[in-house]
Amino acid sequence: MAGLKEIRTRITSVRSTRQITQAMKMVAAAKLRKNQEKILMLRPYANKLKQIMTSICQGLENDVENSLMEDRPPEKVLLILVTSNRGLCGAFNNNAISKALEIATTEYATQWKQKQLSFFAIGKKGADFLKSKKYPLEGSNTWIFDQLNFAEVVEQGTYFVDLFLSGKYDRIDFIYNQFKNAAVHILTHETFLPIIGNGKEEKSGMSPDYIFEPDRDELINDLIPKTLNIQFYKVLLDSFSAEHGARMTAMHQATDNANELIKELTLHYNKARQAAITKEILDIVGGAEALKQ
Repeated sequence: MAGLKEIRTRITSVRSTRQITQAMKMVAAAKLRKNQEKILMLRPYANKLKQIMTSICQGLENDVENSLMEDRPPEKVLLILVTSNRGLCGAFNNNAISKALEIATTEYATQWKQKQLSFFAIGKKGADFLKSKKYPLEGSNTWIFDQLNFAEVVEQGTYFVDLFLSGKYDRIDFIYNQFKNAAVHILTHETFLPIIGNGKEEKSGMSPDYIFEPDRDELINDLIPKTLNIQFYKVLLDSFSAEHGARMTAMHQATDNANELIKELTLHYNKARQAAITKEILDIVGGAEALKQ
């Protein structure tokens, strides 16, 4: 059994760790509340905007802007992997990375074997992993989460649009953690470009027929870039909120584990102290008996 001093040192160390995990849990909870409100308010707007766009695009003649809707054979694919900049959030990053590699080697197995598939990492953890394994990396963005705002999102989204319009990639997909609640996030794979309609029709079997003001072409030219930017912003907010939820949960579990360890160490300490006192009493009694003789 370890000595009393060693056990006391371990208890002090674990208590210090518990203070850190409790503080990190509180910080993550505060950030989660802030970002949770944003994503819950943005999600209905983003979904409705996408629904409107796909509806009014039905039957639209091809033009320059509509090349974003051109569903080309995906000979060259870009997978955008969204992770966090920091760790201590459980399996949040590892799950996203594993999902990206699974999609690359299964759904896009042909492109992967032909080296026609590349990654773009948003978040430091994903970028570091892809670089360390020497996977094909188109680029990375490790600063966008430092101060997540719509202007930064528009700039980065424009870069992806240019990659698609230039023909460098035929398909651009997102892999990220979609926020559900503080304890649950859903690994999600969705296509960013080309814009693919949902193919849904009204229950009557007729496609919706709208009267447009201004005309449909002008409306589409304004709506497509706005929709893409909003969808991209929603992806980042989803991932950012899920990250804080995962970190809060991980720190809560770490705090509980620290409490259990402190209880266990305290029990060992009391047993060791009791054994030491008993030994001293026996030594005293033995010495007294020796003096009587």
